[in-house]
Amino acid sequence: MAADTHRTLSYVIQDALRETLARRRDAAARQPVRLPVIGGGGLRPGVDLDDNARLLELLESPRDARLFKAPPDDEGQPDDDA
Repeated sequence: MAADTHRTLSYVIQDALRETLARRRDAAARQPVRLPVIGGGGLRPGVDLDDNARLLELLESPRDARLFKAPPDDEGQPDDDA
């Protein structure tokens, strides 16, 4: 590409970088996405969004495990072992 357009490789790289940064800037200027809130009660007591380890612990707790557990693949299908 650089040889085809009679430009240096450095110029082609700089030009590509400028375009990429301009796209990011344009994307950042978009309106923020509004996510729906269900319940509107805010965070559950004890939840600290800055504490990743505690968030993981809460998400893996028995109370919340049922919310994130994937359904079995063979739901409603007879067992092969039977």
